Amino acid sequence: MASLRAALLCLLVAPLLALAQAYPGKPIHLVVPYPPGGSTDLLARSVAIKLGESLQQQIVVENRGGGGGTLGSGIVARSAPDGYTLLLGTNATHTLAMFFIKGLQYDPVKDFTPITAGVVVPIALAVHTSVPANNAKEFVEWAKRNPTKVSFGSSGTGSPHHLAGELLNQVAGINMVHVPYKGAGPSMQDLVGGQIPAVFTTLSTALPQAKNGKIKIIGMAEPMRQPTAPDVPAIGESVPGYAMPVSWLGFFGPAGLPEPILQRLNTEMVRALHDPETRARLEAGGMPVLGNSVEEFRAMIRNDIETFRRITTVAGIKAE
Repeated sequence: MASLRAALLCLLVAPLLALAQAYPGKPIHLVVPYPPGGSTDLLARSVAIKLGESLQQQIVVENRGGGGGTLGSGIVARSAPDGYTLLLGTNATHTLAMFFIKGLQYDPVKDFTPITAGVVVPIALAVHTSVPANNAKEFVEWAKRNPTKVSFGSSGTGSPHHLAGELLNQVAGINMVHVPYKGAGPSMQDLVGGQIPAVFTTLSTALPQAKNGKIKIIGMAEPMRQPTAPDVPAIGESVPGYAMPVSWLGFFGPAGLPEPILQRLNTEMVRALHDPETRARLEAGGMPVLGNSVEEFRAMIRNDIETFRRITTVAGIKAE
């Protein structure tokens, strides 16, 4: 009986081992669901170089923008789970879209296989130089003294930057008005020009303007300070209870990705992310490297969804 079970086990395992050894046998397509340029492109193309070398196969980066990242994500969700079509997803495509888009064409959890979180994309609270605040506590006090005059910009409705501002409203008991922009660039232009007093934006977008003295960065949305701006405190240091989930970019396959292929992709992607040259390039772009296990990435996504569910519920945000 024992020998029979061993023989059956070999019959079951052999095809999986053969699958892992044969993969990849053709180019892999990595879909970036945003236009060329920016943090998503930097990460995708940096990892594609090293991943292609280790897998000895071409990694083709495809920009499929539209729908705030949902168009390209939907393409991957409907692809064959064979490891040849992958996605660079974000908080917006996988933990926020379900709360803002009615009739979303994919399920962010059920239709994808998480592979690994790639990098952190830190979110900064930046203000115009005329705002009399040098930290988050002073900003909240100023907002309370001017309850009808304070607004904040973001890169768009449903973005992590939008939710970062809504969370500050809730935790601090203020009433900033959200002004959505079509991207971080336009919101930063209006902040520099004084058309808006504050924005939540990516740290990499704010740093050049802050170094030129055109704006002030007064806080980070994440619970910790960032190595690329160690002197900027976390908002939670002076506003108790404030802590946004880490904003990330991560890699996915369609649902049902075979376990041997999933584990190989995780191993090689994590290795690519921690390659000294790649890591230096990404961190110079303001993106600390993560590169975690499949299980850790799944847990991050679950926790983010529950946190954003609470924020959107309290803010009265409905999918449209």
